[in-house]
Amino acid sequence: MDEYIVEMDHISKSFFGVKVLDDVSLHLKAGEVLALLGENGAGKSTLINILSGVYTRDEGEIRLFGKPVGDLSPKQAQEMGIAVIHQEMNLCRHLSVMENVFLGCEESHRGVIQKKEMTEKTRKILDRLHLDIDPSQTVGGLSVSKQQMVEIARALSENARVLIMDEPTSALSSNEIDDLFRIIRRLKAEGCGIIYISHRLEELSEIADRVQIMRDGRFIISRAFRDITMPEIISNMVGREIKEKFPRVEAPKGKKIFEVRHLNAGRLVRDVSLDLHAGEIVGVAGLVGAGRTETMRAIFGADPKETGRIFVDGREVTIRRPIDAIRAGIMLVPEDRRKDGLCIKQSVMFNISLPNLDLLAG
Repeated sequence: MDEYIVEMDHISKSFFGVKVLDDVSLHLKAGEVLALLGENGAGKSTLINILSGVYTRDEGEIRLFGKPVGDLSPKQAQEMGIAVIHQEMNLCRHLSVMENVFLGCEESHRGVIQKKEMTEKTRKILDRLHLDIDPSQTVGGLSVSKQQMVEIARALSENARVLIMDEPTSALSSNEIDDLFRIIRRLKAEGCGIIYISHRLEELSEIADRVQIMRDGRFIISRAFRDITMPEIISNMVGREIKEKFPRVEAPKGKKIFEVRHLNAGRLVRDVSLDLHAGEIVGVAGLVGAGRTETMRAIFGADPKETGRIFVDGREVTIRRPIDAIRAGIMLVPEDRRKDGLCIKQSVMFNISLPNLDLLAG
């Protein structure tokens, strides 16, 4: 399939006088997986937001399926077959899986929503993804990884001809990633063009046909994946040669500053113990469902614990609520930052002040 379904030429965009895209072009063929790469701030998200109708371009031309288009709204982009799976999930947590899949494109007959038909179609899409999810289940009750797969199901329900995936594997297990790649290959075979954004460069060998690299809001290079090496990709992303991808940094291990002993909380956290020393990073690893998040939430006081002892600088502390952990010098960056970590409608100052309201109020 050689015809271009997306042609973005000489796109520029500024915000408040700051140029975030400078003469960037992007072309996508039907049945192609294009890996769009670049460091944070390279302009990748701004470019796909212009394609999906979230932003309007300042300069440049866009042709979709061979036809020139003006500034699109998100609804118009969706109707033209462009679907986006964002890194930050956009789901209504209080609605069911089916209601999320068909949100904004509900099927009706004489003004009556056809829930039975939509539920059956949702079940077929989930079966296509090999997902064991009940269409009637409330999305808020699903794990983060399964919520991500619901986003993918919603995109498939729109019969997308252009699918944009922004860090789609960030919350998925290895088995779920394999399932996602299988779906990507099937969509590619059906003629769907896919723009794939990821910082996990090791994934590219599985699915990418071509890579396009951006840096500081500019187009750097576009090349078939088979014709470029991983060191070349990295050096073009950062603008310099990287001789050591993972240089070893020696850091002296100090005294023990944190201990957890025989922590039990719920079904997943059973008899967990760990130590942390000054200058040390302890990684807590495991598959989805192994209890990593639940352990951290129990330590922080976000979830109740049944038994267990916690020590800070050798002194036992009692943590029943997050405020107890904060006062003991323990902080948590949660898995779902939009839901549990930030008040996204409030300012940066407001969010930074939240853990210290008792000091500020005084």
